[in-house]
Amino acid sequence: MKKLLFVCHGNICRSPMAEFVMKDLVKKAGLESQFHIESAATSREEIGSPVYPPARRKLAGHGISCEGHAARQLTNQDYEEYDLLIGMDQANLRNMYRICGGDFSDKMSLLMEHTDRPGDVADPWYTGDFETTWQDVLAGCQGLLKELTEK
Repeated sequence: MKKLLFVCHGNICRSPMAEFVMKDLVKKAGLESQFHIESAATSREEIGSPVYPPARRKLAGHGISCEGHAARQLTNQDYEEYDLLIGMDQANLRNMYRICGGDFSDKMSLLMEHTDRPGDVADPWYTGDFETTWQDVLAGCQGLLKELTEK
């Protein structure tokens, strides 16, 4: 079983969008039993919060539920428990390294590294543009799933 952890700053917009998009893609591919997928934050400020309403609406508009999500913080132990830790932007990646004490097993990457247009996933908390974030997350998850199923 492949264990994936998506990570962003607050775990209320981008990383839960990636978590639930990836769960949806895996389910549609009939691969649910082969994956365990979650998300986490690098900060503590939103711990316990549900998915941010505009992000929840964007997912719902594509038939994806995110019910039951409560933001949590990344821990050092997550590095041992997950096969891949996927950040949304460079700041997330720096904080992931700090929290986990480095990336000694080459488990960390940025979501957009799994597409043909590497870079950061647009942060809708600042831009208000949830459509661009949706497009980035979808492309990143599709690329990651393709990589994992072709191995």
